[in-house]
Amino acid sequence: MAVLRRKHKRRMAAVLTMLCLITTVSLGGVAAALIGERQGSVAGLYGSTMLLEDAGGYVLVGVIAFSLAVVITVLCIRYLEK
Repeated sequence: MAVLRRKHKRRMAAVLTMLCLITTVSLGGVAAALIGERQGSVAGLYGSTMLLEDAGGYVLVGVIAFSLAVVITVLCIRYLEK
């Protein structure tokens, strides 16, 4: 049983690693597609860069990343409780 449990834990670690890698690459792709080549900047006004019309991509990627992190955390906690 101990060998089977170790195999299962290694398999789950590999699956979670690949899930994180795929998520990172896809979020990078989404960011590149939404943001484009330009990057907004306002001299001397650091907080106002989020007010530019092209900053929506940054916000969207941040919200998606946070949501995925919450889902993965909840799944891991439920898996450990089993």
